[in-house]
Amino acid sequence: MRRIAHGIDRFSDISGKSVAWSALALVIIQFAIVVMRYVFGVSSIFVQESLLYLFATLYMLGAAYTLRHNGHVRVDIFYRGAKARWKAWVDLFGVLLLLLPMCFMVWSTGWGYVAASWAVHEGSRETSGIQAVYLLKTETLIFAAMVALQGVALGLHSLLVLIGRETPSTEQAPRL
Repeated sequence: MRRIAHGIDRFSDISGKSVAWSALALVIIQFAIVVMRYVFGVSSIFVQESLLYLFATLYMLGAAYTLRHNGHVRVDIFYRGAKARWKAWVDLFGVLLLLLPMCFMVWSTGWGYVAASWAVHEGSRETSGIQAVYLLKTETLIFAAMVALQGVALGLHSLLVLIGRETPSTEQAPRL
């Protein structure tokens, strides 16, 4: 169990750190858009749409990394001052009763939209836009799968804490 959980953690770390570079690309492209528009009087729908694609990639593919490092917002009513075993129970039930069903719902409801988009190679409504909306929609399924996978790792870590085979993590979200 521990090996599986740590393997999923490593995958989330690698994917999260990789996709974090899209934040830098977002800043550079936004700066370029402003310069192009207000200095040169030129605009590009393709470049503007690239911001949407990069932001979606950052958000969707970075969610599992954020979950791995406890970076998501929590309702701290029961969790903040609790002991490690109670936190492990809360995490385990949260994964089983909330996170995994939500991921399943996103996957199952999104599958038809993504399949239809791929069937017609859906593109931008603008002729000069990015003609790959089907790839953007696919990120919804990747998001659900990666968050569910990291949820399994969180559940396994919680279970290992409960049975006394792992010490609780005090890790906080790293600053990038």
